[in-house]
Amino acid sequence: MASRTLATTALLLSLNLLFFTMVSSTSCPPPPAKHHPKHPPTPAKATCPRDTIKLGVCANVLKNLLHLVVGTPPKTPCCSLINGLADLEAAVCLCTAIKANVLGLNLNVPVSLSLLLNYCGKKVPSGFQCA
Repeated sequence: MASRTLATTALLLSLNLLFFTMVSSTSCPPPPAKHHPKHPPTPAKATCPRDTIKLGVCANVLKNLLHLVVGTPPKTPCCSLINGLADLEAAVCLCTAIKANVLGLNLNVPVSLSLLLNYCGKKVPSGFQCA
């Protein structure tokens, strides 16, 4: 009887060990990715998800804002194109349009960008430079 008890105990301990090993091995998360302190990960470059040529409709809005035309220029064609974009995406889109001269105007880029973004309810992101 002692050998039977010993065999049963050994079997139960073996099964216990097997089940605990299986349970603990399936919930082990992968180790976090390590970045070298001298080489931080590079942020993704912001791009414009809109067709830059379509932003030519912003020319009239900008002309009116720069020449202080009486009344309020319509927001619909220009601002609706950048509506729904993050501030950085909107800034990249308008920057690209201004630099490509899609608007057909010779402009002071930082001032024009800031005017259009503010008029459309967006902000120039901190540290953003239209390059």
